[in-house]
Amino acid sequence: MSKAKRFISLPVLAVFLLMLFVYYTTIFIFIDYWVGLQTSPGTLNASVFTVLASLSLFSFFVCVLSDPGHVPASYLPDVEASAHESAKDHAERKKCDKCFAYKPPRTHHCRVCRRCVLKMDHHCLWINNCVGYWNYKAFFAFALYATLASIHSVVLFISCVFQKDWGSNKGSSLKIFYVFYGMMMMALTITLLTLSGWHVYLILHNMTTIEYYEGKRAKWLAMKSGQSYRHPFNIGAYKNITLVLGPNMLKWLCPTAVSHLKDGVSFPTVRDNS
Repeated sequence: MSKAKRFISLPVLAVFLLMLFVYYTTIFIFIDYWVGLQTSPGTLNASVFTVLASLSLFSFFVCVLSDPGHVPASYLPDVEASAHESAKDHAERKKCDKCFAYKPPRTHHCRVCRRCVLKMDHHCLWINNCVGYWNYKAFFAFALYATLASIHSVVLFISCVFQKDWGSNKGSSLKIFYVFYGMMMMALTITLLTLSGWHVYLILHNMTTIEYYEGKRAKWLAMKSGQSYRHPFNIGAYKNITLVLGPNMLKWLCPTAVSHLKDGVSFPTVRDNS
């Protein structure tokens, strides 16, 4: 799928239109009515919200347009054959049974994209793309900026509701709009908070969503056999963060600052750091 064609999707269009709708209502209805756009508080709130909305939109575009990561054609796995199997048999077990190419560690086959994706987290309907090695940081930045913008919009909405003179506004259509908008923004904010919190947890533990559920099963199997299980790529919270967001804290929330990423076919493990 070409990059431009990823925008030809109803979910992607819905996200874009929702962002425009929230931006317009927040700036030109709630801020303007609450304190006025020409006042200092109005200008400050409008500027902050515009920055958050712009960063959200930019991160969203990066998510949609970025290749999540394809397996290099020259990739061959490191083969360590055991006493019970040959090197060839061991290598064959590392092949994808759908596209018949060798799979690096943490790589999974996406049934929607019909190819293997490096460090695949999940296929996201709302960006019409996989979330993988090269665009995971942009996806996290989008979720975080959208969450902050949504919280800001809710605060402004509540402030406007408490200031409004409802006695002189007897039209039912206006009240229906306010109730609809309030319910929509609360649901959106809770959803985004949950999404952001979930990916903060995953980053701190250096996991993908797929690995989290695989780890739950592995932990259960280990407990049944009286053993303990630890996610092999969890090398400490700070190192985990720098592997995903980069070593420069000033660039942690820049969705295009991915120069720290390497080839996506090898990753440090607990064994390497022990």
